[in-house]
Amino acid sequence: MQCKNNINIIKKELLKLIIKFFMNGDLDSKFDNFFLEELKFNLEKKENLNFKLSDKDVLVLKHKLLSILGLDINKNLDKPLKEYLNDALSRQEITNNFLDVLDISCASCEESKYFVTSSCMGCTAKPCEKNCPFGAISIINEKSVIDEKKCIKCGMCEKVCPYHAIIYKPRPCEEVCPVNAIYRDEKTKTQKIQQDKCISCGKCMNACPFGAILEKSEIIDVLKLLKDKNKKLVAMLAPSILGQFSCETEKIASAVKSLGFYKVEEVAYGADLTTENEAKEFLKKMEEKDCFMTSSCCPAYVEIAKKHIPEILEAVSKTPTPMNFISKVVKEEDSSLITVFIGPCLAKKVEALRDKNTDYVLTFEELDAFFSAMNLDLKNMPNYEFTRPVNKGGRGYGTSCGVTSAILKDMRKDIKFDNKFINGIDKKSIKLLKMYATKKIKCNFLEVMACSGGCVGGPCAVGKVEKAVEILKKEIEKA
Repeated sequence: MQCKNNINIIKKELLKLIIKFFMNGDLDSKFDNFFLEELKFNLEKKENLNFKLSDKDVLVLKHKLLSILGLDINKNLDKPLKEYLNDALSRQEITNNFLDVLDISCASCEESKYFVTSSCMGCTAKPCEKNCPFGAISIINEKSVIDEKKCIKCGMCEKVCPYHAIIYKPRPCEEVCPVNAIYRDEKTKTQKIQQDKCISCGKCMNACPFGAILEKSEIIDVLKLLKDKNKKLVAMLAPSILGQFSCETEKIASAVKSLGFYKVEEVAYGADLTTENEAKEFLKKMEEKDCFMTSSCCPAYVEIAKKHIPEILEAVSKTPTPMNFISKVVKEEDSSLITVFIGPCLAKKVEALRDKNTDYVLTFEELDAFFSAMNLDLKNMPNYEFTRPVNKGGRGYGTSCGVTSAILKDMRKDIKFDNKFINGIDKKSIKLLKMYATKKIKCNFLEVMACSGGCVGGPCAVGKVEKAVEILKKEIEKA
């Protein structure tokens, strides 16, 4: 969540109702038209929504329920909702492709383009016309006009217009996708995600103003296990949780424990193990004169290396991520425990599929919905007693440069640590990564975070990045 809007308000209400009814034991009996009417009532009574739900809106809500159930969102809704719930409850495994476009919600935005607004003054200088390298601008009735067939979208006209009369109108999802994984399907006239290119960064999901890009949730799987008295679930809280709920980690953990989890762990403990091992790996590389390594804890970045910049893959650290480490520690102590990573990241779901020790992934948005559905007052929760010590460095993994700072403290004095970082992946930083890969830009350690600000800026975070960083830094000092 990058900003509060109707899309995430609706999403939270959907999650809250499913959690509330499931935890009360009556979701199965109410998951029909009653559920939709209750949802519709809850949404329409919210003053900050300011709209009434049409028949199409209700249909869209049904499809969004499918995403929360972890099912294909573009299914033909040809059977009662309850049967889809049963499909979700009976599945044995989670499938890939965690992001998809809901066709009926996609607005089929017109192609990204530059155009001249009514603010054009028909000035004498005409810098837009004179500076266009392809002659795409002509003057008609003393106003500038762009010939879209000639325009290559270089943006020069926008830069030189003194009145800011020329603007760029993008397809939001295409604009933010750093790897060009989104394209327009000319048959359906809707956007599609090319899964073999997608890195699951979630930027498109937050950018779409129609809420047409949805994530596949694992919340039903976790709810089912929480209600099973024979199962013991361990919640593993990502370091970035410190900046999400304006509350101490111990109180957040206590609230999580009250939901039915057997135990709560800080992934920051796993981050400390990552730091220790990654520092050793870096030193070994330097001793072997292999003078370039990048971080590996951001799964979206690792996907970039695998799918788009294979020439940098060899430089990516082979050290397991904090999630990998803490999951392994938990499983080694008791293999019957079920591990649930809780963080702001969609790409962690992809990582978890490849990690035999991480069973499920929930997001901070889903955890926030849990807290609201169960009416938990976090600030009045007792302090949870963690059993593992955590260093400041481990907790710092939630912010940009946190990995670098932690490793630097473990560095030998005789090793030159020439580090750089990429704080947020976009089309420009993809070009930068390619330059690092070909050694056109040099350093010996590169930290890469797909989200601006670090994990606290993840697509499923619930706090504002600047405030989250401020809170997290204060909490780090307590470690």
